Amino acid sequence: MIRAILITLLSVVSIQNLSAQRTIPLDTIHWQINAQTYNFENYKGKDAIYMRGGLAILKDTEFLNGTIEFDVFLTERQGFPGIRFRAVDGGNMESFYLRAHLPGKPDANQAAPVINGITPWQLYFGPKYSFPYHYNYDAWTHIKLIVKDDKAQLYLDHAQRPNFSWRLVRKPETGSVAIGGGGQAPMHYANFRINKDAHEIIDFKVTERTPIEGLIPEWEISSMFKEQELNDISGLKQLINSRKWLGKVQVEEGTAANIARVANLPQNRPANTVFAKITIRSDKNQLKLFEFGYSDRVVAILNGQPIYKGTNNWRSRDYRYLGTVGLFDAIYLPLKKGNNTLLLAVSENFGGWLVTGKFPNPSGLTFK
Repeated sequence: MIRAILITLLSVVSIQNLSAQRTIPLDTIHWQINAQTYNFENYKGKDAIYMRGGLAILKDTEFLNGTIEFDVFLTERQGFPGIRFRAVDGGNMESFYLRAHLPGKPDANQAAPVINGITPWQLYFGPKYSFPYHYNYDAWTHIKLIVKDDKAQLYLDHAQRPNFSWRLVRKPETGSVAIGGGGQAPMHYANFRINKDAHEIIDFKVTERTPIEGLIPEWEISSMFKEQELNDISGLKQLINSRKWLGKVQVEEGTAANIARVANLPQNRPANTVFAKITIRSDKNQLKLFEFGYSDRVVAILNGQPIYKGTNNWRSRDYRYLGTVGLFDAIYLPLKKGNNTLLLAVSENFGGWLVTGKFPNPSGLTFK
């Protein structure tokens, strides 16, 4: 009797384990396909989905910790195949994707959160969030992702040790899972599996980023408006006075504040601009150098007067220019004694809605 019970229990455990690791068919029964185009076919010996410009979202599955595996057949065309996970809604999740067209480059791939619809890779960049890898364009590439609480590791092509480890930005929350990516280059995906019981993290080593010293620690963010409203300088005062203030955003990664934390960029993006504000109290009339960064475009306004306009978006300066944020611009601010209001009108397309700045010599200044 006892032996029969044990055999039954072992059978149940075995069935559950096989179920946890089984390949999930790529079809419209198991997946919701939100892509420009897609097709189901047998490709290079595997039942696959061929998909361009979108995502396949796994139905009826909630994921927090565990292992996700799948295969992708890469091409040298510009594309961003990858995995979205812990998606609490359509605009908030974690992600990892390959830049299939950049083999061997330091940014051959990207780990990044998605925050209010924006994937801010222009903030989460460098060896902390990507690694060089030479991709194979003649065979399937195997991707294995292991997630445990605030840690994630990636294994490529059945590696025995992790190729890459990173710390997840968003707090751990259960959410959905999707495969696919942006760009116009279609890719084949196959052999998708999830095992929620397998979440062992080994040899967890991450690269730390050196913070920029002396940054303005937080910025107050206004309600959104259309970027073209900045073209009429005569209406600037009314534009400023009509804003509501959404809250403050703090510097992240020791580099910049993420405006998307409080401003949700709409998909059709008629309003893609906010004011980021600081108040500078000066102990006298003086000229002070202010170094700053932004993404994607900016108009700087001091005490109601526009004094600077700049562009820092992807490919704005040459075909490989990334638009990553840093202290790449500077202006001399004619500060009056007492309170001065500095507004940076920051406009966003994609890649990160960001603002940062510092005074190299802050003597005689306080901020709020």
